[in-house]
Amino acid sequence: MTKSNLAPIQIAHFRFALIAPVIQHTYSDASASAYFRRVTSAPLTLPDGSIFHYQPTTLEKWVEYYKKGGMDALMPKVRSDKGSTRTLTDTAIEEIYRLKQKFPKLNATQIHHRLIQDGFLPASVSVASVQRFIRKNDLKSARNLTIKDRKAFEEEFFGALWQADTCYLPHICEGGKNRRTYLIMIIDDHSRLIVGGQIFYNDNAYNFQRVLKDAIASYGIPHKLYLDNGSAYKNDQLTLICGSVGTLELHAPVRDGASKGKVERNFRTLKNRWLYGLDTSQMASLKEFNEELTTYIRKHNTTLHSATKQTPLDRFLLTKNRIQDPKSLEWLDECFHNRITRKVNNDSCISIDGAYYDAPQQFIGMKVEIRFLPGAMEQAYILYDSIHYPIRPTNKAENARTKRNNNLPSIDYSRKEHPHV
Repeated sequence: MTKSNLAPIQIAHFRFALIAPVIQHTYSDASASAYFRRVTSAPLTLPDGSIFHYQPTTLEKWVEYYKKGGMDALMPKVRSDKGSTRTLTDTAIEEIYRLKQKFPKLNATQIHHRLIQDGFLPASVSVASVQRFIRKNDLKSARNLTIKDRKAFEEEFFGALWQADTCYLPHICEGGKNRRTYLIMIIDDHSRLIVGGQIFYNDNAYNFQRVLKDAIASYGIPHKLYLDNGSAYKNDQLTLICGSVGTLELHAPVRDGASKGKVERNFRTLKNRWLYGLDTSQMASLKEFNEELTTYIRKHNTTLHSATKQTPLDRFLLTKNRIQDPKSLEWLDECFHNRITRKVNNDSCISIDGAYYDAPQQFIGMKVEIRFLPGAMEQAYILYDSIHYPIRPTNKAENARTKRNNNLPSIDYSRKEHPHV
């Protein structure tokens, strides 16, 4: 693992995925030890395509690490991706898919040659990088890549799997400004219960986190979360959040929207039964739009579902005991804190999304980890040696009247004439 090019968060997610059945008590083996022996009986392929053979005792240690320190404890102590860069660019990946679809019999060497010849890759990129990508994404065969073997499936209890996605909704006019709206929704795979849904003006990572947090607070912690590959659903912050609450984060294959069939079908039903009969031109605010959505969700959850022959609410009630509740709302807040690293300037300030915050003076010149909920920055803090050090929005006018405790003569900026130092 130490030779991998994976980032620490990716490594932590890989480790959590292996131990999640033990954390969630969902393994089918006779014991946790038997599960560890089974999954380590053959070498495992890491997300970057490298292969590693683990011992059962290694996974047992990861369980202990996770129970003591959460996702932080599953990260390697030293950054494994230091000094490395991503080999294949997004445009190169797009071209690989295009070439394999148009010329299925092309092998990795031929594709590598074309990528360099057409300017998608520099000559310094090895053919092994293309080979790993093709192997990892199952593009080796000469079959028609657009045809996938699909079978209907359903999880056996509520909370085993939640699917989430975003749906574009019409523009509405609020405060004289016409803006596009986005619906972020989470649906339970087994019951078809809509566990979370809210309309926003932006489809971004934090808005999805808000919907997910509310859903967990209301219904419990899902075992798995099945998501798209957009930036709102695939980012380091979400990986840390899912690992912290104990949910396994899964993503649909690239360009395979049909794999999220239930949530996509739910959007079609929502449009046919609700949206197309709603005069959105009369919506005066996002708040009003969300009130209408709440009424629809309540009706959906109590209406007989054609596939299950039960209402989503009835199906939820039958197996709701299989899902674990959050330890507390305070614990849930802690799990959903975003994490960033910043260097504290000489004036004790740090910058987050263009805004400045005052930090304790003892951290001047240091890189610190800041944890926060983007919608509640007044509660943001520096985490250092397991202690919370609050930060606050910088008030330059107030700071100008503050006398600093240092060796230089203090300056009273409230006076019209400042003494020279």
